[in-house]
Amino acid sequence: LIDVTEVHPLENRELDLVFADGLHAVVAMDRVIKAYTGVFAALMDENYFKQVQVDRELGTIVWPNGADVCPDVLYSFASGKPIFINGERVLN
Repeated sequence: LIDVTEVHPLENRELDLVFADGLHAVVAMDRVIKAYTGVFAALMDENYFKQVQVDRELGTIVWPNGADVCPDVLYSFASGKPIFINGERVLN
């Protein structure tokens, strides 16, 4: 796991992220979150989306309603590096 250390919300549900290894990238959350339903529904509201913060204990981003995204997934989108599980490519 490579923790998220900084987050800055941008327009159009994009996040400017910095990771513990120094990677700095902008991630379009519409690519990460395929359906804004359930706990993610609130993120469609631009003002709510901007309430994103880093949870240092979890090492990732969170919103006040408990929504979070796995740091590995964020790192994969930020770096372009795929995620493999049991030798099978599952992301990127």
